[in-house]
Amino acid sequence: MAGNDKRRGGVRKTNKKGMVVGSGGQRRRGLKGKGPTPKAEDRVTHPAKQRADQRAKADQQRAKRQAAAENAPELVAGRNPVVECVRAGVPATGMYVAQGIDVDDRVTEAVREAGNRGIPVLDVPRTELDRLTNNAMHQGLALQVPPYEYAHPDEVLTAAQDTGLPPLIVALDGVTDPRNLGAVIRSAAAFGAHGVVVPQRRSAGITAVAWRTSAGTAAKLPVAKAVNLTRTLKDYKQAGLMVIGLDADSDITSDELELATGPLVVVVGSEGRGLSRLVRETCDQTVSIPMSTDVESLNASVAAGVVLSEVARRRRIR
Repeated sequence: MAGNDKRRGGVRKTNKKGMVVGSGGQRRRGLKGKGPTPKAEDRVTHPAKQRADQRAKADQQRAKRQAAAENAPELVAGRNPVVECVRAGVPATGMYVAQGIDVDDRVTEAVREAGNRGIPVLDVPRTELDRLTNNAMHQGLALQVPPYEYAHPDEVLTAAQDTGLPPLIVALDGVTDPRNLGAVIRSAAAFGAHGVVVPQRRSAGITAVAWRTSAGTAAKLPVAKAVNLTRTLKDYKQAGLMVIGLDADSDITSDELELATGPLVVVVGSEGRGLSRLVRETCDQTVSIPMSTDVESLNASVAAGVVLSEVARRRRIR
């Protein structure tokens, strides 16, 4: 019984003397939380993080290629295009002539004009010219055009104000065809505009095609790139210019354009979408072109030429 009493007794046998001391929750309170679980893209070993890094790297490479393309010289390929460029005085840094080609009047004129303007003429194998033009139909002749040096929108405004005449600036909103851009530049120069402004994104730039279509006027009329076209238009308005936009749905026609004789910005939208919402809201007035109902719309460059012609007419007779 005595043995049983010892087994069943309430006294706990231990090698330590005194009471057993517990943690009292100190260890639990000492544990610090790790916070919310990071997103999958933020975990180094997670596949989503690896995919995000690959996308970022691809975007960087794409941006580098785009920047390199914008800063690289272009080649105008083909006998007629090259002759048109040298006739128009398009800036050029070199002319390539394939060895052994049949020389006609166009080749003779192009080489002669290049010599008169101090443009180096290089005889190259046809295979090399194929490579330089990415196998375009060059007909044995190509002209190297340097990257265009764009002005700042503020420089265009300052140059216009320095003329002592009411500033006239043309802005393009969403015009992506370089042929349209070149034609607008040509019309702007013909009707007394002081410069052209294009958005930095989603817009045509001064390429070899635009050079050729402008008939060389891109070298005489400043073309500026605006990081934000809407903000640039607001800056022009603060400087005292009125902004009008070409809109087929406007109730005011170009025949009623009373703002033509004052400081003015003419905004031309794309042929398909027209003016963007923010640009339209920024305009002081929208103007349509009176025309036959059988025609839905005009080409952007044609529309610009019509309105600029009316502006020039009103300024002559004021």
